[in-house]
Amino acid sequence: MRQKPVTAACVALTLVSAPIARADDSPIVIELFTSQGCSSCPPADELLGSLANRTDVLPLALHVDYWDYIGWKDTFGSPAHSERQRAYAQHAGVRMVYTPQMIVGGMEHLVGVKPEAMEQAIRMEAAMPHLVSLTLERSGDSVAISARPLGQLPEDTMVQLVRVRPSATVEIGRGENAGRTFTYSHIVTDWTQLGDWDGHEPFRQTVAAPGADDVVVIVQEPGPGRILAAAVMH
Repeated sequence: MRQKPVTAACVALTLVSAPIARADDSPIVIELFTSQGCSSCPPADELLGSLANRTDVLPLALHVDYWDYIGWKDTFGSPAHSERQRAYAQHAGVRMVYTPQMIVGGMEHLVGVKPEAMEQAIRMEAAMPHLVSLTLERSGDSVAISARPLGQLPEDTMVQLVRVRPSATVEIGRGENAGRTFTYSHIVTDWTQLGDWDGHEPFRQTVAAPGADDVVVIVQEPGPGRILAAAVMH
């Protein structure tokens, strides 16, 4: 069956809430699965961009490639992003994927543009027990990652390195958004799994991270499941 998007009306965006305090300062990761070729996505892209100045959340835009066939090839689209979204769906027992879709903390799945539901999901994730202490330290083009368990972790806990471009402006030449120009934010340019961690001993690894893109490290339950910790270095 060909996957089709959920129809999402372009609604007015409400002001997002003030940052939610979390004792460990690890932000709640918000993944937006979006596409430049999706006419329902611009309001969700704008909502993600409105989170830029918040310290309690870490917004990430993962542009998928499965709508490229309708007339416009997403300049940030990646099959890896599409596969990650499908892996979330499979883990949740869902048969289809949609754009726009937000996944909060690796667990709360929101289809469409739903600021109030997003804020509720952020509060739910912020209330979860904190199981990992995560720190990053840059030295030249390298970043040292240090993670320490604060509770029992799954045997195959994933440690992932993500590169993020703060923003870019794109003129859409064809497809559903033809003739429009958008400034996208928090654009994921690379997502690499550094390895599995059993959580018995601290995790330490130094990785190459050249270039101007932000460096993000995410510790996540397998599945992919709940995100246990995240840190960003601008």
